Amino acid sequence: MKTSAARENSDTDEDSARLRELGYEPQLKRGLGVLGNITMGFATISPVVGLYAVVLVGATIAGPRWVWALPVCLVGQCLLLALYAELSSEFPISGGAYQWTRRLLGPSYAWFTGWISLCSSLLANTTIAYLAAPWAFTLVGVTPTPNQLVVAAAVFVVVCSLTNMLGVDVLRRALAMGVVAEAIASVLVGVALLLVFRSQPWSILTEGFGTEALFDGSGFAAFVAAVAVGGWAFIGFDACVSTSEETRNATRHVPRAIWIALLSVGLLVILNAFAVVLTHPDPASVVAGADADPVTTAVVASFGDWSAKPFVVVVIIAFLACGMAAQGSTARALYSVARDDVLPLSKFLRTVSRRSQAPIGGAVAVTAVACVGLLLALNSAAMGSLITFGTSAFYLTFFLVALAALVARLRGTWVPAGRVRLGRPGTALNFGAVLWLGFEFVNITWPRALLAPVGAPWYQVWAAPLGTALIVLVGLVYFAVAKPRDRVVISSSFADRSTS
Repeated sequence: MKTSAARENSDTDEDSARLRELGYEPQLKRGLGVLGNITMGFATISPVVGLYAVVLVGATIAGPRWVWALPVCLVGQCLLLALYAELSSEFPISGGAYQWTRRLLGPSYAWFTGWISLCSSLLANTTIAYLAAPWAFTLVGVTPTPNQLVVAAAVFVVVCSLTNMLGVDVLRRALAMGVVAEAIASVLVGVALLLVFRSQPWSILTEGFGTEALFDGSGFAAFVAAVAVGGWAFIGFDACVSTSEETRNATRHVPRAIWIALLSVGLLVILNAFAVVLTHPDPASVVAGADADPVTTAVVASFGDWSAKPFVVVVIIAFLACGMAAQGSTARALYSVARDDVLPLSKFLRTVSRRSQAPIGGAVAVTAVACVGLLLALNSAAMGSLITFGTSAFYLTFFLVALAALVARLRGTWVPAGRVRLGRPGTALNFGAVLWLGFEFVNITWPRALLAPVGAPWYQVWAAPLGTALIVLVGLVYFAVAKPRDRVVISSSFADRSTS
């Protein structure tokens, strides 16, 4: 009978052999089990960060009934998860968006998919830090200036980066503590609010509070806009894929982790969104935009003033865990793509620390880009544009991956051969994912003045389509000048793209 250590060594040997079949030598430390991989995804999606991203905007555009948009978005994302489970079980490799589409449709399509994926992830790290910074000042009761916010956010980025540079073992332990605290708080607060402190009738969940007037009297249009907002809460699960090369028995554990991470966070977001609506003392003030922090209002009104500081601590812990996991995921994606020498400074980006076996080059690049991006925080309109565009780019990446898989299935050039094989239903689910992601990308990208702050400049309203056009244009210029496709074609990893 094999001992636990022997099983781990056997898994690691098989994982390394599979990575070599895909064309790469193992360099990162296999320090994660299935729980560690789940933790990466859970922390990146984050029930607390996800809730704060959507609750206020959702209520102001659709009233209390906006919460029904969240189950719709979760079901839609599950179509994508079915596909991600198939792909991650067959190709257990970091940088999934690039690596998978390269094997499905070839290097040109893959490069643009990877480029958009990396841009969205890099921008996300900036926005997480920016949104986290005010909570530190809230904890000490200080109203920050824009300069102070930038400095605090930069410190946040550096702390998260240093944790990543220490290696996957340190990252795993740090995230585990944060996720446990966040999960317990989310469950206890959500359940307690619903069972003990509910102050609103259940019927409020069907009311729009007059928000239809914002959409020429159409409640359906208001709900469609709420679905666009709800989609913001269900991204980040691909962090499980980014740590595939550091996960033991990745072909089995990563597909499970993807499902567990998104479903657990999704259900917690839905639980707490319903709880906030049903326990808020004045929902009309939220819809009117008079309460900028309805989550804290609901918690403090229910539990009492004593709960304000502990709740802020939970929020800070959630942001720290989210920041560490998101930066770690981005660093690993940069490392994976740079191995094919298809990015600027590829040699540096693929550098791995000999001591910690962490992607040190990618971590440094993530830190630098995030800190430079924080300079936009000196202009709140510019920062708002960055946040809007970032979410749109994530859904464009998801769409491009799903489309590549569907085309390859229909051509017969990809027949899933990993541990997870959905068979004939897989094609239907893949088609459903393409439809959902195409709709949600357009829905999120659509320029709505209602989703921008009052008085926002025109470029903030159009941030998503303009931002998408900009990164595509920059990508086209680099693609034409540097010819990254040619480097992929001659690489050994491209020659083995069909290995299964």
